[in-house]
Amino acid sequence: MARGAQRSHALGATSDAPDASAAMAAALRALPSVEEARLALEAHRVRVGAPPLAHPAVIRAIRATLQAARAEIRAGGAAPTTEALIERAQVAIARQSQPNLRPVINATGVIINTNLGRAPLSQRAIAQMTAVARGYSNLEFDLEAGARGSRHAHVRAALRELTGAEDALAVNNNAAATLIALEALAAGREVIIARGELVEIGGGFRVPDVMAQSGARLVEVGTTNRVRLADYAAAITPETALILVVHPSNFRIVGFTEAPALADLTALAHERGLPLMHDLGSGAAPLTERFGLGHEPTIAESVRAGADLVCFSGDKLLGGPQAGLLVGTRATIARIEQRPLMRAVRIDKLTLAALEATLRAYTDESWAEELPVWRAIALSRGRIAERAERLARRLLEAGVAAEVIAGESTVGGGSLPGETLPTALCALPARGSSHATRVDAAGLADALRRGEPPIIARVLRDQTLLDLRTVAPEEEEALYAGIVAAWRAVAHQE
Repeated sequence: MARGAQRSHALGATSDAPDASAAMAAALRALPSVEEARLALEAHRVRVGAPPLAHPAVIRAIRATLQAARAEIRAGGAAPTTEALIERAQVAIARQSQPNLRPVINATGVIINTNLGRAPLSQRAIAQMTAVARGYSNLEFDLEAGARGSRHAHVRAALRELTGAEDALAVNNNAAATLIALEALAAGREVIIARGELVEIGGGFRVPDVMAQSGARLVEVGTTNRVRLADYAAAITPETALILVVHPSNFRIVGFTEAPALADLTALAHERGLPLMHDLGSGAAPLTERFGLGHEPTIAESVRAGADLVCFSGDKLLGGPQAGLLVGTRATIARIEQRPLMRAVRIDKLTLAALEATLRAYTDESWAEELPVWRAIALSRGRIAERAERLARRLLEAGVAAEVIAGESTVGGGSLPGETLPTALCALPARGSSHATRVDAAGLADALRRGEPPIIARVLRDQTLLDLRTVAPEEEEALYAGIVAAWRAVAHQE
């Protein structure tokens, strides 16, 4: 009897399968064709007074919407109505029309965030870029002489004034600056570098690799943690073209360490008839100690120490656009400028406009307030806490469990490793809140990132953390609205 019952149950289960399969097939057939959906979408847009859309964009959106609907039906879901499909297609079209590169709100507290575009630009730099982008410019035209000019002339004087160097050049990034300098000064010959300075920075960029690409031959001296002046002196041969010093701006070796002073090393190089190049990387112009940070070597310090060439980034501590800047002696810069490779690494007009505006900011007393990087660094914990408390109160009123906790911001961008700034964090959900067990921090961060505008936050253990040090005051309303929308979406799913 039991066996018969089991057999009868099994037969019943298999007899249901054709019914489910038929229902799925019927639901799939009920979906409109691409053309039917297109006509329905266009009719809807006419009814609501929306502007017409390009045919390819409409077709792409409808096909994607129908494909998603078929997947839902095959997974056991119901067939969406035509109205629902049209609504989804509208969302898909809106998503397709968004540019791939678009603004985000950086709530990570990492000021020079490499993944988020590094240094935000000043209003002066944005205005100068806009003015130059609108039409023609004197990019390579000398208005005084009425003849062809050099694009480097637009920033030469400002770089000389800021750094004290005799001459200057600008290329598209610091990797390019390093590459062209080595190619011009040492191709086919030897470059001496301390073993502890063979660094790798973001994106897998390695100093030894770029040296090899330039045609220079690497000669390592010293050990990972200790190098002496005598090590450099012993390595110099008739094949030596250059001594290279690389500032370890994105890591720190502490403890049993030793390295010669830059001034002593330049004295040795010049005594042997060699140039010295200092790859400074982060490009600090002011003294970082005034902001409560450790000392970061400045460009002017390297020039005063006698370096023949100093190269650094424009979009790190300088606070400007992505650029590679080279300053040094007139003779050294002239050797680099005449190289054919300069055309491959040259800086474009919009970057030049932003760079010139950034450099000019340093001639004003208000540079720390004007340049967003330094403005963020200079923000006190108390000022950030006021903003975070105000945001938390508004969020609580909207039903979002929030609290303010102590935390730390970082400079980032391969600058000032190990240095932090005290800050106040808006933490979601609040510890001990009734929502804490129902709102997943990682899911909330994901919802924030997928919002409009995208909000990039940190997740630590079971809390999503937002640091207003890197959020501009004019972004606070969008930040609040984005948090509320993401919280409600995640809470509803839970």
